Amino acid sequence: MPLELADFQYDVGGVLIGTGTDVNVIKVDGLGRPPVRDNDVDQPSMDGAFAGPDYWAARQIQFDAAIRIPNNPAACHDMVAALQAVTDASSVRLVGGQGLALRIKRPGRPVKQITVRARKLDPDDSRIIHGYVPIDLELLAHDPTFYADAETTTEIPLGWLTGGGFAAPVVAPIFVQDGTVAALRPGWVTNEGDSDAWPIIRITGPCSNVSIIHVASGRTLAMPTLTLAAGRWVELDTRPGYRTVTWDNGGNASAYLTPGSRIDLFSLPPGTSEMRWTAFDSTNTARMRLTWRDAYVAL
Repeated sequence: MPLELADFQYDVGGVLIGTGTDVNVIKVDGLGRPPVRDNDVDQPSMDGAFAGPDYWAARQIQFDAAIRIPNNPAACHDMVAALQAVTDASSVRLVGGQGLALRIKRPGRPVKQITVRARKLDPDDSRIIHGYVPIDLELLAHDPTFYADAETTTEIPLGWLTGGGFAAPVVAPIFVQDGTVAALRPGWVTNEGDSDAWPIIRITGPCSNVSIIHVASGRTLAMPTLTLAAGRWVELDTRPGYRTVTWDNGGNASAYLTPGSRIDLFSLPPGTSEMRWTAFDSTNTARMRLTWRDAYVAL
């Protein structure tokens, strides 16, 4: 279970700091507008420049903090060690794309989180004998977006009927889909935030010839040669820094995606989106599950 946070508290990979804890956070920088990676170009033989697209750069978050445990240098050492352990974990540090969760609570706002890696942890132990240790902590968020603390999940079955019933008057002949035709089922997902969210999509068999469609944008992830036995699944992770397609056994399944399937563009915009998926399934037991965190521009 994640730690419960009060206002102005921070959960750094499972270590609680901030108001009411042994670590007093004096100041935090880097939680506003992220740095910009611009593409402006000077106009030749003219004043000014051409404004190219602006992209967010990685967000650097700096904590000015101090451990305050009067007359207990051992406990101060323990707190430094705890922060060192979570920021130096090999499961994060040595694995590409991995990070630790920084969870933040502000007054009147829900807890939000951002994925970070440690770039600096510098304690000043000159006054540790008195139980006081200033700390300079720097974290880098490669994805500068803030996300909801809780995940949202929805599961969409694969239906056989295309239209959801019959409309009168019914005229013969009547055609009903069977298991030899790609079935299609609409579903709805809602991103409650104000920025694009990135889903993890899991398709569980039995099914084959899978296509996943975001209706409003028309973006499609197509895997026409994929065949899943009952109980087997593939997972498409669209999150920045991940963007993988894997089998349930950890194997790489990205070769099943067609060249036009842009996993890096398959986001959920703010608001409600209609999702559809198609596949061959004669049992009507295949499922698509989407998991995402609502995304936010600001805390």
